[in-house]
Amino acid sequence: MTIGNLMRLLSDGKVHSGEQLGEALGISRAAVWKQLKKLEGLGIELQAVKGRGYSLVQRLEPLEGADIVSRLPSEARRHLVRLFVEDQLPSSNEYLRQRFTQGAGHGEVCLVEWQTAGRGRRGRAWTTPWGQSLMLSLGWRFEGGVTALEGLSLAVGVAVAQVLESHGVFPKLKWPNDVLLPDAEGRLAKLAGILIEVVGDAAGPCEVVVGMGMNLSLPESLRASIEQPVTALHDHLPMLSRNQLAAEVLAALLALLADFEASGFAGWQQAWNQRHAYADVPVKVIQGAQVTEAVAGDVDETGNLWVNEGGRERRLAGGEISVRGAL
Repeated sequence: MTIGNLMRLLSDGKVHSGEQLGEALGISRAAVWKQLKKLEGLGIELQAVKGRGYSLVQRLEPLEGADIVSRLPSEARRHLVRLFVEDQLPSSNEYLRQRFTQGAGHGEVCLVEWQTAGRGRRGRAWTTPWGQSLMLSLGWRFEGGVTALEGLSLAVGVAVAQVLESHGVFPKLKWPNDVLLPDAEGRLAKLAGILIEVVGDAAGPCEVVVGMGMNLSLPESLRASIEQPVTALHDHLPMLSRNQLAAEVLAALLALLADFEASGFAGWQQAWNQRHAYADVPVKVIQGAQVTEAVAGDVDETGNLWVNEGGRERRLAGGEISVRGAL
């Protein structure tokens, strides 16, 4: 039995007795109780209803591959080669990197309910409970080499922001890879992160995995354990279908990747700068152990961020550089 089987039974938000769960899963009531305790350890909030059974504190919508594909526009379906929906993986990005080593990967998408070793930029962990985020990785093969991919993570941020804007929320973008929305205190907080991984060289073909993780629901206990302000989409759009969101984000990213090698970041530059979270405000530039103060400017046509450090203009080109608001 997998955690996913139990989560799908509980996902309707109704109360289920231990006996009902055991019968459905083919295990004893004692084994059900052990699995429920395991869920609590994974950050899933449960409530016990005396004499009746157990339910999730918050109803969940499991990912359904057929539902997602049915919601895609015809152009997106043309670019989509294969869609994987997994209950549990160490990393959806790693899953697609392995697909590339097997001669596949291009046009393939992996969605996962729960990652045990998800990563963000600079090796940071990305942790969310089962079924409470949108974790998506998309593989694409480019013929023009790594230099054709300048600014890709920023363009992905714009594409994700445009999807959310169609639902009436208006994110800001933090260079080079974060999507932000206000938290309950009005602070700009991290909603989603983007991780681009590339195998190839500057001149020849290269294989790219575009990873995105977005918080949909976050228990208060988990928010308190994270060292930066975070928010979740259901704080702002509580009724938005998770499968609908997955289809819309996937369609936007497939359209972006199909055109990016020919058009590059220049066509996305203005849209990114319009959503720039820290334009013309003080920031901290973090590069390894070195932290400097600057005022952020715009990004250029290749996705580099210009900042002013004490009257001196400096171009930041990504890599291991991070920019944070100074206030």
